[in-house]
Amino acid sequence: MSELVDHLADLTGFRDRDVMDVTLVVALREILEPTSVAIYRQVGEGTERRWLTRAKMQAGDDTATTDPTWANLDLLPRLDEYPERVQCMDGQAVMLSKAQVGLTLFPVATDVEVVGVLEIVSDTPLGISAQRQVSSILRIYRNFQGLLDYSERDTLTGLLNRKTFDESFLKLTSRPRVTGVEPQADEGRRQVGAQARYWLGVIDIDHFKSVNDNFGHLIGDEVLLLLSRLMRSSFRYNDRLYRFGGEEFVVLMLADGETGAWQAFERLRANTERYPFPQVGRISVSIGFTDIKPGDSPSSAFERADKAVYFAKTHGRNQVHCHATLVEAGHFVEETIVGDMELF
Repeated sequence: MSELVDHLADLTGFRDRDVMDVTLVVALREILEPTSVAIYRQVGEGTERRWLTRAKMQAGDDTATTDPTWANLDLLPRLDEYPERVQCMDGQAVMLSKAQVGLTLFPVATDVEVVGVLEIVSDTPLGISAQRQVSSILRIYRNFQGLLDYSERDTLTGLLNRKTFDESFLKLTSRPRVTGVEPQADEGRRQVGAQARYWLGVIDIDHFKSVNDNFGHLIGDEVLLLLSRLMRSSFRYNDRLYRFGGEEFVVLMLADGETGAWQAFERLRANTERYPFPQVGRISVSIGFTDIKPGDSPSSAFERADKAVYFAKTHGRNQVHCHATLVEAGHFVEETIVGDMELF
């Protein structure tokens, strides 16, 4: 019992979701001593849904293996390649595999939905007592994930909130980028290759004050919620989407060059322009973006993108502009950062 309590203390001792998943897998491997244990999450939308390995350990492993944060969606296994995982998620219940002896599947849920499965492979199927133990640990895991969501996500849109931005900016941009063979671009999908860079975009709804003034704040909130959904469908599953407050949103992503980043932001601009918002009708967004330079702080990158947004809003709105391109065109003066000082 003391061993279980120690593992639960470890599990709830982190505010990092990646570390939590690894800690959960390590705990179950040590408690149950199975052949392997793994967490798989569903990512992507519609027919493009895939399986992302959040953490996996086999009997002889010293550390857990995971798919990289910026894994290419096309390289991940499709949902229908593992029908029992889908069946477990749909049924939201523990399953003993019929295809593989000793494989037990558990649904992994948040407060809102089932997002993946936990798979435990052992010499024989897990008994009822072990199943209950794992289910109890997953309930604690779910509750703690809910607490993280409450503190890290915007209550209206469900996007990440502003106070999580600095930490995730530094964490993501400090990781090595994934290289390797990439599939050919298909249907305009953004590819991430060896030369990929990080980009930060700021999105601002045009004339949003008039929406609130003319239709009321409830309709204004509905516009914000619908825009957040458009953002989820316009960007890749692993792009980081934030609501900074009011009508301002931020995106942190990886893309191959300025053209790839521009296409992603332009897709959101076009999707927003043609979307029929209830009662309001058509709205538009102005977007500015910048590449993240070596040694960049969250505030310096945000400031460059925000300047590009301001340029868009003062030159007709409903546009996408890159800060570096505006500098090259002579609209801005390039800033050089030395330590904590900005030189102009």
